Amino acid sequence: MSAAAVPARPRWGAETLGRRLAAIAGITVRAGEPLARYTSFRIGGPADWFVVPETTAGLAAALRAAWEEGCPVTVLGGGTNLLIADEGVRGMVVRLGRPLSRVEWDGASVYAQAGASLPALAKQALQRHLSGLEFAAGIPGTLGGAIAMNAGAHDGDMARIVRRVEAVRRDGTAVSFTGAECRFRYRGSRFLGSGEWIVTGAHLELVPDDPAAVAARMAHYLERRRRTQPLGTRNAGSIFKNPPGDYAGRLIEAAGCKGWREGDAEVSTLHGNFIINRGGASAADVYRLLRRVRRRVKERFGVSLELEVGLVGFPEGAEEDEV
Repeated sequence: MSAAAVPARPRWGAETLGRRLAAIAGITVRAGEPLARYTSFRIGGPADWFVVPETTAGLAAALRAAWEEGCPVTVLGGGTNLLIADEGVRGMVVRLGRPLSRVEWDGASVYAQAGASLPALAKQALQRHLSGLEFAAGIPGTLGGAIAMNAGAHDGDMARIVRRVEAVRRDGTAVSFTGAECRFRYRGSRFLGSGEWIVTGAHLELVPDDPAAVAARMAHYLERRRRTQPLGTRNAGSIFKNPPGDYAGRLIEAAGCKGWREGDAEVSTLHGNFIINRGGASAADVYRLLRRVRRRVKERFGVSLELEVGLVGFPEGAEEDEV
């Protein structure tokens, strides 16, 4: 299956939706907005409609309009774990960013909106002598995306600190979930890829701790990340999830895939589980490369690596496409 073979889809009354979106207060709307600039890969074609909510009410109204018009909706946060197709994304892309990034601290508890920066939250926790977010100091992206994929590292993850999540349903109605109701799992939750709910904010519970100890753990994690990951390059973080009892990076390196290239996409020579855009890589380049890597690991070790990076705008079933 080729990443370039995305069939054209009907535009489900795009003009009507455009008029409705233009009349909604509390959002910014653009048609045909290129998405590459909003992703850490710097790859991706245009969105039919690109919406940046400035208020949760504006977000709810935009979602309701899209739902009533039968328009598909894609959510974009920091764009750090996504590969967006060269053909772009049909329907409405909602970007949750700085306009919805309010943070309110109350002792060891914090409420933050979905657009809040995850590393910034970790830094603020350190300043307040609170432990629980050290693992997040080097993870780029927003809180909403981190919750959806249960971001984690160094034996920590969002599931351990989330107490309640606020979200908006696809029809614009507000909903709330306890931490247990979020159905957190390894690099996933009930919000990931569901299309039914969009995270708007969350209440986190941290633990008071010695600030020197918190700072030491954070510094250790950041230094380890600097030594082992291709920071400063255009990448989307880990491409594959770690299989049970092993590491995707180890398998990829042992299979001899480091340095492999497709066009301007390259498997990092520093960490095998990263693919780098060397400047002009297309989504098709990256897709071909990750399929080659999956095939080689399957041939050598009998392990089918599961994608951690999300595929957006690709044909249905591309993520599970056998190699």
